[in-house]
Amino acid sequence: MQRRSKGVVQLIWVCPNCEGQNPGPQKTCQSCGAPQPENVQFQRASEEKIITDENIVQAAKAGADIHCGFCGTRNPANAITCSQCGGDLKEGVARKAGQVLQAAPPSPKVIICANCNFENKGTSTTCEQCGAPLPKQNVSQANVAGGKTSSPVVSKRKSPNWVLLGGIGIFFAVCCVAIVLLFVLPSKSVQGTVTNVYWKTSVPVQEVRAVNYSNERGSPPSNAYNVSCYNDSREVCEERVEDTGSGYGEVVEVCHTETEQYCSYTVDEWTTIQTYDLEGFDLRPVYADPSLASDQRTGSASEDFTVYFSTSEGQITYSPNSINEFQQFQIGSSWTIQLNAIGGVVNVER
Repeated sequence: MQRRSKGVVQLIWVCPNCEGQNPGPQKTCQSCGAPQPENVQFQRASEEKIITDENIVQAAKAGADIHCGFCGTRNPANAITCSQCGGDLKEGVARKAGQVLQAAPPSPKVIICANCNFENKGTSTTCEQCGAPLPKQNVSQANVAGGKTSSPVVSKRKSPNWVLLGGIGIFFAVCCVAIVLLFVLPSKSVQGTVTNVYWKTSVPVQEVRAVNYSNERGSPPSNAYNVSCYNDSREVCEERVEDTGSGYGEVVEVCHTETEQYCSYTVDEWTTIQTYDLEGFDLRPVYADPSLASDQRTGSASEDFTVYFSTSEGQITYSPNSINEFQQFQIGSSWTIQLNAIGGVVNVER
C-alpha cells in the first residue's frame, strides 16, 4: 500500500460549553473563553484549503498535542513543560491521532443568530452583528470513518416543496395507472370463432464439441485445457483526511494495487449441432425423433402454439401457454376474448 501526503488542512472543534465553533489550533473557545476539554474531537471544516505556510505544516506534523496532567491545558507535541502551570508534561496525555475524519456537510447559505436574529454567512462561527456563538454545523463526536454524522444546524430551514413533490408523485401514479389500463386490464370483450390452429415443435441434437473462451475473468474451470492466463493490475487510490491531534488534518492519498486474472481456454461442452422442426395445422403436435449417433443426445424440446380467431374486430391470434390449453381450441368452437386498450389479448375463455 502506497501513502502520499498532499498537505495539511485546518480542522475545527465545537465548544461543549457554548457550542461555538473554533479553529483547530485554538486552545480556548473564542466565544466564551472556556478551555478546550481533553475529550473534544476535531472535525473537518465545511471549506478546506491546503496550508502552504511551512511553519504551520511542520507544527501540524510534529505530533499530537499533549494535555497537561495537572491542569489539562493543551500544549504542543514538542513542549516539555506546561505553558499554563509549568508542570512536567511527562505526566500529560497526548491526544489520539490517525483517525480518518469524515467530510463535513456542506455549509448552509445562512445561519440565523439565536441572540439577535441576524443572518450570517454559512461559514461564520460567531455572529457578525453581536458576536454570539452560532449553532454548530457538525457533530462534535463520532466523527471518525464509520461514525454517524448529523446534518448542518440551520435555524432558517427551507420547507419542502410539497407542490413539486406532489406533482411528481401524481405523475408516477398516472403512469402506473396508464400501464395497467393499457396492458393488464381488459377494456372490452369480443366473441371469436376458432378458424385455424398451428403448432411448431423443435428438437435439438447435441454432441460434445470443443468450445473456446477468450479473456474470461477469474479462474478457468477444472475441466478446461489449452489454458492461457494473464494478470491485469490497476492502481486504486483514495484521498482522506487524518487527524494529526494538533488541530490540523493531514490530507493523504492511499493507493493499493488490485489485480484480476483473465484466462483463455477450451472446454468440451454439449453443443447443439442441428435442430429438427415439425409443424402442423391440427391439435395433435408431435416431436421429431432423430436418429442419434453414440456420442449424441437430444436437448430440451420447445414448442410454439398459435390459435386464429375470426371476430367482429377482424382476425385475432392467441398463443396458448401449454399443449393442454392448445388442445382445447377445437375448430369452429366459440370463445370470449378479452382485449386490452391497444388490442392485445388479455384472456380467452369459453
